[in-house]
Amino acid sequence: MLETEVKFHLNDLPAVRERLLAAGASGHKPRLYERNVRFDTAEESLLAEDVLLRLRQDTAVRLTLKIPPTSSQESLQVKVMQEQEVSVSDFDTMSAILERLGYAPVQVYEKYRETFTLDGIEIVLDELPYGDFIELEGDEATIRRLADRLGLDWDKRILTNYLALMGQLIQHHKLPFTDLTFANFADQPYHITDILPDG
Repeated sequence: MLETEVKFHLNDLPAVRERLLAAGASGHKPRLYERNVRFDTAEESLLAEDVLLRLRQDTAVRLTLKIPPTSSQESLQVKVMQEQEVSVSDFDTMSAILERLGYAPVQVYEKYRETFTLDGIEIVLDELPYGDFIELEGDEATIRRLADRLGLDWDKRILTNYLALMGQLIQHHKLPFTDLTFANFADQPYHITDILPDG
């Protein structure tokens, strides 16, 4: 399955949320806390191939594999990845299985997420330790129209993932930690605008 999406950094998440509701967004899923753990080999061979193996827990537990598409994409306007995901019954047991297979938990990232749908697009409002974002997933043309409708600047769309942004922030500030957790960012001045263009 192909995942087609873009992200935008939000300076005012409540205002964008109000615009979503005014536009008739539905399919609401309430704001939830998410804990994600990235798994890799000791050499981080998955990361080297732009592959993400992730175990996520909110109200359920899901194992996700994301890999770059096998064929080149004609458009570079959106981020496209192959995604396979399965629900599992127990986070700790799945983690133990992955470790027996040679993968280890190498990075944790947390967020709060609220989900909507509008015009056939899944929309999530994400609150991360280093900033707030909106993510639009679905058909590329509809994503573009909806971004315009919501007043999002298409030229400022983000085509990478939260961990890659964290990597840039680590490099920029020479941070002593790699986990993207609320505890690590508590009372710290670091923010995603430190590394975004026109931040």
